[in-house]
Amino acid sequence: MSETDAVAGRTVVITGASSGFGRGTAQQLAARGANVVLAARRGEVLAGLVAEIEERGGHALAVPTDVSRAEDVTALAAAAVERFGGIDVWINNVGIGALGLFWDIPLEDHARVVEVNLTGLIYGAHTALRRFRELGHGTLINIGSVDSEVPLAYQASYAATKAGVLSLSRSLTEELRLAGEANIRVGTIMPWAVDTPWWTHAANYTGHAPRMAAMDDPQIVIDAIIAACVDPKQHQPVGWKAHASNTSHHIFPELTERLSGKIADREVGKAHPVPATTGTIHEPASDGLGIDGGIRRRMEQEDTARAASS
Repeated sequence: MSETDAVAGRTVVITGASSGFGRGTAQQLAARGANVVLAARRGEVLAGLVAEIEERGGHALAVPTDVSRAEDVTALAAAAVERFGGIDVWINNVGIGALGLFWDIPLEDHARVVEVNLTGLIYGAHTALRRFRELGHGTLINIGSVDSEVPLAYQASYAATKAGVLSLSRSLTEELRLAGEANIRVGTIMPWAVDTPWWTHAANYTGHAPRMAAMDDPQIVIDAIIAACVDPKQHQPVGWKAHASNTSHHIFPELTERLSGKIADREVGKAHPVPATTGTIHEPASDGLGIDGGIRRRMEQEDTARAASS
């Protein structure tokens, strides 16, 4: 059975659907015949995406949602069931970040990262699994990160939440096994740094524009998420860099962490100066609507200018 046949007619809830992985996954699942339920804070952006999907013959529903509010997540599930009759796949995709040295980032920003990335994901997982147990089947996909395995300097609270995501996914897999729920599966997607609007949406206290070495294209992650809708993996690094980092950390944990920290520190110094910002972690913004974040293009310009001046 092809991926298209496998997802056609299935109902997929996608949080963080207004940009980045979420937007791309929604578009491509809808093109394969899935019913997509789109959740994010930016209701007007979601409405535009629904219109785009429906113009192409797809089926979509927009549900403005702040995943850090349990009542919003409950309402999201109810709306999906009311419109499409059930939920087959739930993708916990929302993720925000706060960049900078841990002590330079205000506590309220660290708290917001935890509130969205971990508490919000727990709300989604809890809601989805209760629905799946009623139906006797379902797939929960949690979006982690290479940071789930390898802690990274300048992203301390983000890395901590992503480690929590992987731990939660593993625990849920065991609980489902113990409960005899063989038809409910949990997968965790673990990308390397990817060029999406996440970087410009993040709070930033580094003093420099956000960047990271050897960023991946969003499409490889979107492809992995779509594949996981059919065949989820408990621990799924995406791309050779994520696989290499994961393997290296298992063999040489301290060395891998030091090298990762040096890479992050070096990249911060390469970017042009910018003032501190809370980004969009507390309040959404009207920009950053695409799948690609344009970070690689800016990095090339910065590197070219630096080489020319040296």
